[in-house]
Amino acid sequence: MILAKIIGNVVSTVKAPGYESRKILIVQPVDPAGTAIGISFLAVDTVQAGPGDIVLVLEEGGSARLILDEPETFTIKAVIAGIVDHISV
Repeated sequence: MILAKIIGNVVSTVKAPGYESRKILIVQPVDPAGTAIGISFLAVDTVQAGPGDIVLVLEEGGSARLILDEPETFTIKAVIAGIVDHISV
């Protein structure tokens, strides 16, 4: 799992099969203090997250398809699995 911050939305008029009804967001990995680390990437939203939210992202296709409850009919790299309310270190 990756801790990340939502930094934007992706708008697409045409999507590959399996993505038509999915919201795609831009996520930036962060450390527990909220400092950006690494490079941003795209993830499919399953929890109605929005810009500014801190989220947990799964970056493994098999787990992503299980969360989406989709058979292996399409490929997916990352899915947002939860919104973080609070971080304690």
